[in-house]
Amino acid sequence: MVDSRIVWGFGACLLVVVGGVYAVQSGLLYQLNPPDPDGYDRVTVTAYDENGTELATVEARVADTEPKRYLGLSNTTDLMTGEGMLFVHEEVDSYGYVMRDMAFPLDIVFLGADERVTTIHHAAIPEGSYEKTYRGRGKWVLEVPRGWANRTGVDAGDRIAIPESAHNVSG
Repeated sequence: MVDSRIVWGFGACLLVVVGGVYAVQSGLLYQLNPPDPDGYDRVTVTAYDENGTELATVEARVADTEPKRYLGLSNTTDLMTGEGMLFVHEEVDSYGYVMRDMAFPLDIVFLGADERVTTIHHAAIPEGSYEKTYRGRGKWVLEVPRGWANRTGVDAGDRIAIPESAHNVSG
């Protein structure tokens, strides 16, 4: 016969584990304890056309951990021209980005392992609670103020040079 205290203890442990997994997967953990806005490394990325002509530079905050990638620019009121956020992934894959709690529209630029632009989305501020997913394939994703790609002439196939310090995920 199994002692009921063991069954209850196992049940309580299982509940704690399931609750913890939910908190991480849902983003609740990151919403309760968001990353420090000043705790981001910053890099300068430079965009070049297919001929190697410099098109633009962006001073970008580096989102290279899961909490930073989840939060993204959600707690940001606006971006100045020439500012952005660079999301660093461990590997090239298909990723989906949403405009969760965004106060302004963005260009979402996906970059392959060769630093070439694979996809550009011009994302609007979401209406209501509906979150459209913007998909692309890449190792990095650069978010900049909407219209940046059009103003600078950056297009699919162009290169955005990523500094070595932003080549790998942290922690």
